[in-house]
Amino acid sequence: MKIIKNYLYNVFYQVFVLLVPLITMPYIARVLGPTGVGINSFTNSNTQYFILIGSIGVSLYGNRQIAYYRDDKAKTSQIFWEVFLMRMITIFVALAAFFIFLGFEKSYHEAYLMQAILIVAAAFDISWFFMGFENFKVTVLRNIIVKLISLACIFIFVRGKGDLTLYIAVLSISQLIGNVTLFPYLKRYISLPNWRELKIWRHFKPSLVLFVPQIATQVYLILNKTMVGKMVSVEAAGFYDNSDKIVKMVLAIVTATGTVMLPRVANTFAKGDHEQVKKYLYQSFDFVSAVSIPMMFGIAAIAPKFATMFFGQAFDAVGPLMMIESLVVLFIAWSNVLGVQYLLPTGHNKEFTISVTIGAIVNIVLNVPMILWLGTRGAMIATVLSEISVTIYQLYVIRKGLNLMIMLHDTWKYLLSGSTMFVVVLTMNIKLPFSMLQLVIQSIIGIVVYSLVLWVTKPNILYYLKKRT
Repeated sequence: MKIIKNYLYNVFYQVFVLLVPLITMPYIARVLGPTGVGINSFTNSNTQYFILIGSIGVSLYGNRQIAYYRDDKAKTSQIFWEVFLMRMITIFVALAAFFIFLGFEKSYHEAYLMQAILIVAAAFDISWFFMGFENFKVTVLRNIIVKLISLACIFIFVRGKGDLTLYIAVLSISQLIGNVTLFPYLKRYISLPNWRELKIWRHFKPSLVLFVPQIATQVYLILNKTMVGKMVSVEAAGFYDNSDKIVKMVLAIVTATGTVMLPRVANTFAKGDHEQVKKYLYQSFDFVSAVSIPMMFGIAAIAPKFATMFFGQAFDAVGPLMMIESLVVLFIAWSNVLGVQYLLPTGHNKEFTISVTIGAIVNIVLNVPMILWLGTRGAMIATVLSEISVTIYQLYVIRKGLNLMIMLHDTWKYLLSGSTMFVVVLTMNIKLPFSMLQLVIQSIIGIVVYSLVLWVTKPNILYYLKKRT
């Protein structure tokens, strides 16, 4: 029951996160224009490298360690303070490195200075602690309040192209405030440590083990925007970023299962109940398949006319990018289950690292020739292929520990249902004038078509849901 409750908290938050950009993105696209959106995307992607380096894998490592020892308050307190202080030090080392980088960077200094606040905010991010305790209510409510305040500030203060720096400042400062507001909730879970017995750096090496796959993952999450910005234009980076935001917002609803399941699987594995771990994984894989496949086909079906209606005529290039990128929804959903929900909590760090490293290598090897050949679309194709390579390797790795036939048993039913929905919605999208009302109608019809085909093919998830209700 706690898993379902936490998942609903996360889904509610992800839906909220989905709605906020649906309100702000069209406004920002028109107010700042392609150049402003592109500069924000370009400078943010470069800043994320320093946040990544400073964070050294703590989000995954800290989450897992708290999940392992959360039944022992003394150990939990000691681990929290050691990990928190270690990350504080490494983040401020990264901040110093950022200002050295800024000394060599000739463009967009004001934007970069506002982005630097995000690095400071990362030092105070302790959401990993509450995730380890499976307390998602605290982080969800905090994030919703902060985002509502930032939403209001955007509409009040960001009024024209000259407000780009102010826009970045609003986003960065709201992140910092949101992170700091979590600290009062700590007193319920931990006490002050024995300061003399703190061993901060004992966590450094195991954090680095999880830091390596995060670096590899960020290569094809951030590097693409950097390369498109350098090799094509900052406007093209903005097109890429807008497509990526729409797809990743929808995907976040699916990957919310990973956030919920990592501490649960880690805690179950620590207790030695390996059969229950497998049961969690089979159910989770089936669920994300049932949800991600219609999302993948749905994004592709509405993409041709969605971009110009949503962002404005200047962003018509986003539509084809969304159609290409929609493919990653399924493969990221699968790799989230296999990697984040199984390999990491069960200690298969090496296999997880290799999988995302393969994805990074595929992305790097393909990026330059694909961008030179097809521009921004080439970068998007490289992204899709890199995600496919990650998933294929993870399926290969887990083939002996988990039964692939059980995991993939009903996948063809979801694909049949999703492709049928795709044909219907795409036909409507092409033939009918597109509007917000049409978008709602097409979404409803798509859900109905998908559900009807599922009802005919009768996958096991229908019986599971019926049993739960």
